[in-house]
Amino acid sequence: MELKINQQIKQFNADSLSVQSLLDLEIPHKQNGIAVAINNTIVPKINWNQHLLHETDEILIISATQGG
Repeated sequence: MELKINQQIKQFNADSLSVQSLLDLEIPHKQNGIAVAINNTIVPKINWNQHLLHETDEILIISATQGG
C-alpha cells in the first residue's frame, strides 16, 4: 500500500491499515500529543483503531510542541 504521509510517499506491506496501525509503525513511542488528519479531516483518537486507510488517502500527522 502506498500512502502520502506529511507530503512524503511511503510504501507499506499491507493491504489494509488502520490509523492506529500506521502510527504504531511510524511513531511507536510518541503517540501522546498528536493529531491525525485524513484528507483534511481530523480523525478523533477514539476512532484510530476503526478508521481504515485507503491507497489514495493523504495523511497529516501533527505533533504538539512545547515552547513559549
